[in-house]
Formats: sequence, structure tokens, C-alpha cells
Amino acid sequence: MTTAEDAKETGRVEAFSDGVFAIAITLLVLELKVPHLDDGGGGRLAAALLREWPSYLAFVSSFASILIMWVNHHRMFTFIRRSDARFLYANGLLLFVVTLVPFPTAVLAEYFERPGSSVAAAAYAGTFVLASIAYNVLWLAAIGRGGKLLRPGVSSEQLEALTRRYRWGLPMYVLATMAAFVSVYLTIAICIGLWIFWVVAAWNA
Repeated sequence: MTTAEDAKETGRVEAFSDGVFAIAITLLVLELKVPHLDDGGGGRLAAALLREWPSYLAFVSSFASILIMWVNHHRMFTFIRRSDARFLYANGLLLFVVTLVPFPTAVLAEYFERPGSSVAAAAYAGTFVLASIAYNVLWLAAIGRGGKLLRPGVSSEQLEALTRRYRWGLPMYVLATMAAFVSVYLTIAICIGLWIFWVVAAWNA
């Protein structure tokens, strides 16, 4: 049975985590730059705005990724009633990766159409490799040691379904990272495909 003390304990962890997610997702918008034109011409401004499309793509994709990470984090906490030191540090590892996302996003937006685009895309996808590792570490911390952190009534089928879902992320993001040296667009396509998978999986859960 979940006690009020348990709810308070996990509530603090989730509230702190929500704040970190909110800050990280807000920082992404800082990479959207306002074009500065001497004459302020409407036609030139439209062209200048269109030239910033890599920044828009990086912003939308990173916003979506952090949103999906937050949804999965929230979903995970519906199974958890208590926390311990291992779980808290594992959660901190995930939040560390979340706060990193705006940086590779900025790098990708800056170098998308420049010679360093492959390295930028690899760094971008590599960040989600770290995120996938962090999610699996957090989930293992939650379900390990006899499931003492889990809420009563959670079935083995539910746990296995979520475990399988998390396993998909790591190899696919590693593939996306390697694909950066073939095509930046392929890396983005793999990432978007994964995000669609996470959304559909969460929607049908």
C-alpha cells in the first residue's frame, strides 16, 4: 500500500525533475536567432528567416525529444512508490543528460550546412545515446532489488513491456550516431522515426 510519506517522497523527486525538464526545453528557444538587416526590407527578411531553417528543425526535433523524455519519465513514475539513493542518483544522471540537449542542438543548427555537419549530427544523436543509457539505468534502479520501489499491483507484463521499449532506444540511437557520417538527414530521419515510435507506444500503453 502506498503511504502518504511514499507519495511525498516520490512527489518531490518528480517535481524537481519536472523543473529540470522545463528549463531544458525553454533554453532551446534561445537558439532561434532574429536576422539583423540594415535596411529592414520585407523581402530580404523573409529570405533571411527561411535561411534559418536548420535552427527551426533542430528546435522542433529537440523540443519533441525532451517532451517525449518527460512523458516517459512521468510514465515511469506511475509504477514507483518509493525512492532510494541508487534511484535518486540514477534520476540525477538522466537529468544531467536532459540539461545537455540544448548544447548539441545549438551545434547542429550552426553546422547543419557546413563542413562540420557530420560531427555535429553525431554529437546530437550521441546525446540521445547517453539519454537511452540513463533511462535504462534509472529503470533498472527502479525495478531491481526485488521491486521494493514499485507500487503494489504492478504486473510482470507491464514491467516487461516497458523494459522492452527502453531496450529499443540504445541500438537505434547508436545507429543514428554512426549514420551521421553517411548523411545528416539520415540521422535526423532515424531520430524522428524513434520519436514517432515512442509517441505511438505511449499512446497505446
